[in-house]
Amino acid sequence: MNFGALTMIALGSLLATPMLSSASDTGRNDTFRDIRKINTKDGIEQQELIKIGGIPQWISIRSRDRGAPILLVLHGGPGFTLSPVSHYYMRDWEEFFTVVQWDQRGAGKTYREEDAPAVAPTMTIDRLVLDTEELIEHLRKRFKQDRVVLLAHSFGTILGVKLAQKRPDLLYAYVGMGQFVHFARSEALGYEATLADARAEKNEEAIKDLEGIAPFPDYAHPERNLKNLPTERRWLAHYGGYFRAGGEGHHYAVAGLSPTHSAVDLKVRQEAHDFSVLALWDEIGRLDLSDDVEFDVPIIILQGRHDRGTSSALVEEWHAQIKAPQKQLIWFDDSSHMVYEEEPGKVLVALATQVLPLTRSRSDQ
Repeated sequence: MNFGALTMIALGSLLATPMLSSASDTGRNDTFRDIRKINTKDGIEQQELIKIGGIPQWISIRSRDRGAPILLVLHGGPGFTLSPVSHYYMRDWEEFFTVVQWDQRGAGKTYREEDAPAVAPTMTIDRLVLDTEELIEHLRKRFKQDRVVLLAHSFGTILGVKLAQKRPDLLYAYVGMGQFVHFARSEALGYEATLADARAEKNEEAIKDLEGIAPFPDYAHPERNLKNLPTERRWLAHYGGYFRAGGEGHHYAVAGLSPTHSAVDLKVRQEAHDFSVLALWDEIGRLDLSDDVEFDVPIIILQGRHDRGTSSALVEEWHAQIKAPQKQLIWFDDSSHMVYEEEPGKVLVALATQVLPLTRSRSDQ
């Protein structure tokens, strides 16, 4: 099967065609490069490969003040890197934090440096959590900071929750967007709501497609789920379960204007995404974080009210059970799964007013 651009395959997947940079985009890409250039005395603007888990992995570090608290971003997918769109949606975060974008094992610019057949056996959630831990240790030592803020989106929230429980001493806070809770239940709820919308609208094409893949998810024959996922995600997106306005949003168009990613980079990124999906799909399909509710760090969840890729109903249920020093569930009423794209201003305000103060209150611990 050609998976195409199965965006966030387990936690909000879509069939989409990546929009790659062309020669006509060069001027616009250069403009973004100039606009976001960091010129402050204590700023930092670096892209590099560092060894994590025995292999070279790509990171970007940007801040107007290198002494600002570190915010490490865990992208979704698996393999759906956020680094190509950070120039647009996350630029302003750099005024409050030292923002670290990381292309995880098997993803993006890290994948370009890998021997894929050799890395494939290491593509497990446990290994990715270990990589996260090792990267944080590197950042702590490099910037002489005891803790970081861990911000995760979609698939990345699996890694974030596991790391937060394993090494709370490394974190000021865990921030989740498009929070994963229970794969099978989330998929079932998303499918049922989408089919209900199709029936209410009397959309015969959608009804035929969705009824044709029933049951979804198929617990007796889980191999059917990956095959049928593009059909389900097509209509989930159509009815606003991925991007509230309907459809797939603007991620690929914005990535095509990246000042740090060429058309070749984006093509390799897609190859890496497909590689990561194949490697991790079975493990993701069995995951359930419903009982992972004990934390020793503050938990902040930024959740789109209409998210069906990672069910908002399950997130609300899970959050109510959490026991943590502090917890907060911030709803984004005009968003679905792509909160950072749909309401970027509100995300920035939440980070500046709700998350940043946590780095001060715990700085002497």
